[in-house]
Amino acid sequence: MSGTYKKIEIVGTSPVSISEAIKSAVREAGRTVRHMNWFEVVETRGRIADGNVEEFQVTLLIGFKLEG
Repeated sequence: MSGTYKKIEIVGTSPVSISEAIKSAVREAGRTVRHMNWFEVVETRGRIADGNVEEFQVTLLIGFKLEG
């Protein structure tokens, strides 16, 4: 993997699971970020309402190769 890379931080959410929050975030980032190569989960949290888990929230770093 020679070249120059950049990382951006994004947050994915899902009412279903952590895995779905990750997949959703990567899919959404892929709409505008080209050459994505990896992701790194840096934080996992969630939202609770009325004693139940309502939403999973995952902070990701997305690595991608710079063009040029």
